[in-house]
Amino acid sequence: MDLTDHFLIAMPSMLDPIFGGTVVYLCEHNQNGALGVVINKPTDMTMDVLLDRINLKLEIKPDTPDAMPEVYRRPVMFGGPVQVERGFVLHSTSDQFSSTLQVTDGIALTTSKDVLEAVAHGNGPARVLVSLGCSGWSAGQLEDELGRNGWLTVKADPAIIFELPVEERFTAALALLGIDPVMLSGDAGRA
Repeated sequence: MDLTDHFLIAMPSMLDPIFGGTVVYLCEHNQNGALGVVINKPTDMTMDVLLDRINLKLEIKPDTPDAMPEVYRRPVMFGGPVQVERGFVLHSTSDQFSSTLQVTDGIALTTSKDVLEAVAHGNGPARVLVSLGCSGWSAGQLEDELGRNGWLTVKADPAIIFELPVEERFTAALALLGIDPVMLSGDAGRA
């Protein structure tokens, strides 16, 4: 089973404070484990604040906060509990950066600072989602959680990652399966 380029959607029975109510985009899934990024759990930090904290100056200095390009006003996500001090950048693949994992023809995950430098200079990828930390599973761990009905899975839609407001991503991911969130139950059964 390879769930690379799929969403993991937390079931209501998942009471874990980290993953409850989340949608994770899986960037890699193989016999060694899985790696993904939560796409719907914003931190209180925006891109412009993050760039400032890592000493990257914006090329475009707006006169007012409302004039700032939208990419700089986006929230930085909490990507998961692994390596929370490190940035993970999901982006469209216009360029290759120092440390990039090519997920699909259209999506990559970069952990090197050069992608953020490009964003700060106004010539970064067209679509960007930045997270602090990532989500990881050891070999067999995700399969075990799936077997205990912890997650629903569905092929990912890049528009949900990059275009929808954060608060709409969970419902939109469920809609890919034809599910309305109010119809979900925390109880599992087997036929």
